[in-house]
Amino acid sequence: MATNAQQLESFIKESLQAGHKKEEVTSVLGRAGWPEVQIRNALDAFSDEPFPVPVPKPRPSLSARDAFLYLVMFGTLYYGVWNLVSLLFSFIDRAYPDAAILNYYSYWDQERWATATIIITFPVFFFMAHYIGKQIARNPFKRLSPVRRWLTYLTIFVATVAMLGDVTTLIYYLLGGGLTMRFLLKVAVVAIIAGTAFTYYLLDLRKEEKE
Repeated sequence: MATNAQQLESFIKESLQAGHKKEEVTSVLGRAGWPEVQIRNALDAFSDEPFPVPVPKPRPSLSARDAFLYLVMFGTLYYGVWNLVSLLFSFIDRAYPDAAILNYYSYWDQERWATATIIITFPVFFFMAHYIGKQIARNPFKRLSPVRRWLTYLTIFVATVAMLGDVTTLIYYLLGGGLTMRFLLKVAVVAIIAGTAFTYYLLDLRKEEKE
C-alpha cells in the first residue's frame, strides 16, 4: 500500500507531466488539505528544467562515509565539551574549595585527563568540521545528509536539556538559600557552553532551511 508521501509525489509527477504549473499544483493540494511543508518538499523533488516529463532532483542519501565523518565530528565534540566542563569545574573547585571535601582529595588526575582529552578531541573536531565544510562548499546538496540533520537535532536537544537542567538546579538552590560563588560559576559554565552549542547549530539549521 502506498504511503501518503508516495501518493503525493505520484500526483505531483502526473500533474507536472500533464503540463500544470507548480503554483497550480500547490493551490489544488492546499485546498485538499495537504500541509504546505509537505507540498513544498514533494515539489522540490522535481527540477524546473523544461522537459516533456518531470525531471527528478537527486535525493539526499546516507552513505557509510558520511556517517563515519559526522559521527567522528560530533563524537569528538561531545567528548571534548564534557571534559572541558570537567576541567573548568576543577579550576572552580580549586579557586573556591569546599570545606566538606577532605584535604587529601586531589584535582590533578582529573585535570590531567581532561587536558589530555581536550588536546586530542578539539583539533580532530575542527579538522573534521573544516573538511566537511569544504565538501559541502563543493556540493551544497551534502548539507541535506540525513545523518548530519539527525546529529544536529540531537546536539540541539542535548544542549536544551543541559540548559533546562542548569536553570532548574539554579532555582532549586536559590529557593533553598544555598547559592555560593562556586555554584554560580559552575552554573555559568554550563549555561555558556550549552547556550553556545544551541545557538550555533540552531542558526545553522535555519540557514539550511532558508537555502
